[in-house]
Amino acid sequence: MRTNDFGAAPTTAVALSLDQLPDNQWATVLDVARPDSADDRDLVLRLTEIGFVPGEAVRIVASGIPGREPLAVRLGRTTFALRRHEAALIHVTPGAANHG
Repeated sequence: MRTNDFGAAPTTAVALSLDQLPDNQWATVLDVARPDSADDRDLVLRLTEIGFVPGEAVRIVASGIPGREPLAVRLGRTTFALRRHEAALIHVTPGAANHG
């Protein structure tokens, strides 16, 4: 059981989709959604093949204006441009143990 720095009640990891992550905040990939549509299943396969797998450190390094699209996403030593729809399929938890 994990407690915060003050010895209070246990804390739990907050999961959110990558498109909701603030710019320049590191996160850890939890999983990629399993959508119903064939197009999105192909997209999930592509995202997994390029490295969006559980345990990987990721962060948004820049976002477009207006509407925060596209997102420039750093994964390992590579930066990818993702549409918000694509980033919404990737579930992350803020904070990453091994990045940089």
